[in-house]
Amino acid sequence: MAINVLLVEDDELLVKRIQNHFINTEFSIDVDPTGADALNVVKSRVSQRNTISLAIIDIVLPKRDGLQLAKELNTLTDIGVILLSSRDSQADRIAGLAQGADDYICKPVDLLELELRMRALYKRVANNHSDDDSEEFIEYADFKLHPDNRTLITASGIESRLTEAEHKVLICLIGNAGKATSREKISEEIGQPDWSPNDRTVDVLVGRLRKKLNDEKDQKRIVTVRGKGYMLSI
Repeated sequence: MAINVLLVEDDELLVKRIQNHFINTEFSIDVDPTGADALNVVKSRVSQRNTISLAIIDIVLPKRDGLQLAKELNTLTDIGVILLSSRDSQADRIAGLAQGADDYICKPVDLLELELRMRALYKRVANNHSDDDSEEFIEYADFKLHPDNRTLITASGIESRLTEAEHKVLICLIGNAGKATSREKISEEIGQPDWSPNDRTVDVLVGRLRKKLNDEKDQKRIVTVRGKGYMLSI
């Protein structure tokens, strides 16, 4: 069965390299060079039962802001999103994650690395879809978390889909509820063991969780413990 991928990239040479690399694989690459139609393409393919599973998006596009497109796809769909960028600073990577991207790859793109990351992300996306009908929830305080498909349900009934990294952070905090968990520990849980005090990735992810928990203003659910990290209140 083909795995449908939307490549949003205006670099014709890179597009051709990616298409040629995946020509004899199960990945089927559709191209939108400007990003102008990306959201409509993803939505229409769902109704046609020819669903797009992954989107690979260049941050810099002729007619769209790639980061904004990633945010819209994260909000309105449940496909996996990989960002491509020539910007390799930590701030740029954090900005990409903050918009809901699942992964971030710096140019020049190593095609084998891209393929491996696509396969890993697709496996997570496929597992989430296969478990959508499961009713197993983790209930904590005033919210519920579906661990299989990463659905978060607040006390007011608002549902949102967590990214892989957001989900790992929340699971880590739930597992250590009532006590402070260091940024270093949380960073290890999301697969980034080389944490440094200047790394803001964890802070960005916690900020996104607070927003989805409707905890941005009060910060009563996820508490900042000065000098120690973050704590999920009991």
